[in-house]
Amino acid sequence: MKSVLLDTNFIMTCVKQKVDFFEFLEFEGFKILIPKQVIREIESFSKSEKKLHFKSDAELALKILRENNFKKVDLKQDNVDNGIVKFAVENPDITIATLDREIKKKVKNRKLVVRGNKELEII
Repeated sequence: MKSVLLDTNFIMTCVKQKVDFFEFLEFEGFKILIPKQVIREIESFSKSEKKLHFKSDAELALKILRENNFKKVDLKQDNVDNGIVKFAVENPDITIATLDREIKKKVKNRKLVVRGNKELEII
């Protein structure tokens, strides 16, 4: 079964643009992996008092995560981006769902991105 690892910015962008990424990924036959560190980042955004619009998106993202099935993975690093790059290198067959330019440059894996308005694309 093919697997996809989701990054924080991918999840947050999908929530903001109202893209049902879980439905898309399940329809495409992906096993969804979300790092514990990504969930922790989203939880910290939901508690932030700095950007209220970002806070509400994070709260909605957490609700969506609670309502869907996925496997939690541990990147074994505090720096999420470095952990994702390391995970991608160690698992070359996995697809990485990210919008982060640095991660996209560093990994050779297939990438799942949000294109235009509400369209997911594997590149």
